[in-house]
Amino acid sequence: MEERIFELTEAAPRYVQPINRLLAQLSSSPVVFTEKELQAIVGSPASRLFLLESDGEVAGMLTLCSYLAPTGRKLWIEDVVVDNAFRGRSYGRRLVEHAISCASEQGGTLMLTSKPSRVAANALYRSAGFQPKETNVYRFPLPAKE
Repeated sequence: MEERIFELTEAAPRYVQPINRLLAQLSSSPVVFTEKELQAIVGSPASRLFLLESDGEVAGMLTLCSYLAPTGRKLWIEDVVVDNAFRGRSYGRRLVEHAISCASEQGGTLMLTSKPSRVAANALYRSAGFQPKETNVYRFPLPAKE
C-alpha cells in the first residue's frame, strides 16, 4: 500500500471532487468547494493544503494557516478529515504530525479547535501534545462576497 502526504501547490481540478467528498464527512452543513476556491487556497501564502493519498486515492486532508499578529506568529490547523473508508489507519495522526513539522519550521503558536463530540479527534490532538486552552470561541458569519 503506497501512502503519501503532499502539499497541493497547483489548483488541479481532479482534486475538487475528493475534497468535496471529505468536506461532506467533516461537517453536517458542508460547503460546496470549487476550483476557484482551490486556486485561492493554493495561491495564498497564508494557507497550505495537505492531502494524504493511499494507493492514489485521496484519503484525508488538512489545512495549515498562518498569520502574523502583534503577539507573534499564529498557525492554525483547519479542516482535518480522514475519509470514513480509511479510518483506523492512523492517517489523522500522520496528517497532524506533518502539520506540526511544517509549523515548527516557521515558529510561533500552533492551534486548532475541535468539537467535544469528536472524541477520537480530541484524543488524537491531546496525544500529539496539544493542550486545551481556556477560552471562548465566538463565530460571526459574514455574508459571502460575489
